[in-house]
Amino acid sequence: MSRRYGDSTRSLKAVSSLAIPGQPVAPPPVLASTYHLSTDDAAALDTYGRSSNPTWRHLESALAELEGATSALVFSSGMAAISAALCALTKPGSVLVVPADGYYQMRRYAAEYLVPVGVRVTEAASSQIADVAAGADVVLAETPTNPRLDVVDLRRLATVCHDRGARLIVDNTTATPLGQQPLSLGADLVVASATKALSGHSDLLAGYVATNEPELIAAVERQRLLAGAILGAFEAWMLLRSLGSAGLRFERQCHNAQALATMLRGHPGVRAVRYPGLAEDPAHPVAAAQMRRFGALVSVEFADASAVHALVQRSELLIAASSFGGIHTSVDRRARWGDPVADGFARIALGIEDTDDLLADIERALGANQ
Repeated sequence: MSRRYGDSTRSLKAVSSLAIPGQPVAPPPVLASTYHLSTDDAAALDTYGRSSNPTWRHLESALAELEGATSALVFSSGMAAISAALCALTKPGSVLVVPADGYYQMRRYAAEYLVPVGVRVTEAASSQIADVAAGADVVLAETPTNPRLDVVDLRRLATVCHDRGARLIVDNTTATPLGQQPLSLGADLVVASATKALSGHSDLLAGYVATNEPELIAAVERQRLLAGAILGAFEAWMLLRSLGSAGLRFERQCHNAQALATMLRGHPGVRAVRYPGLAEDPAHPVAAAQMRRFGALVSVEFADASAVHALVQRSELLIAASSFGGIHTSVDRRARWGDPVADGFARIALGIEDTDDLLADIERALGANQ
């Protein structure tokens, strides 16, 4: 590219198809499980739907473009992508470090499925993960963390991992490739849930792995082929279609998050606010150095669980939901899922509502709680 494009332009270019006269601008999904075989056994053609699909390839090319990767693979969910990467990179006797303050289901997977086969799993707070990484073979980092929104210095962590000869996997779900590109900061592999902001419409599950290293993508692809955690062709097409507007949606979501965090800091009904975009947030210096956008999540601690429920009930715009990244602003009280947080801790995932409308609505709902 002769110049750097903005996020919306990048998103559109990533999903664009070849301009062939008479062919559709938006290619339809290829809904096939079986393909005609060639008489040439070595021909690189589609044969069976569990191993390849043209719609996957279009989507994978778009995701690789956004992540700054040479290759990407799509999966049936974010957890399918994470588990495939961990299975491909660890073996009995490997030391795996995972974030103690990251997505809780990932820790459960490591404890229930990797430990029994001989992988030594160590949990470390994200603030200490670089220190613990010095004794690891594989490190999985999540930044910003879900749900506290702490930020890991990826350049420093990558240096520690590579000095040791360890592999660094970064979960880029919260930031998205429109917020940061971990591969450019030293990560070996990126994993993410595309269910969230990249899809953006709360109507499909998907995940992906991206990397610049051919041997890593080959190992993960082998894991996908044999385990079968594939993404349906129709879902792949839906995600591809959604990616075209991802830059526009994520820009508004991040803008709303910054505005809400600014409004809530010091509010009498709020005990604490975390958002990497706030200058006084402890994560801000590192976030400002490695992120292009600070994300669409704001972590807020209210007095108790009832205050969180009252906020949603009295609002005209907020919904209660456990995922994030959709077009509606949602609130999730994380203690209900077992996260080690206070009962009044809520993760607010910003949508694409008009900023003034959203702030006024939340202000009214909070005022009713006083």
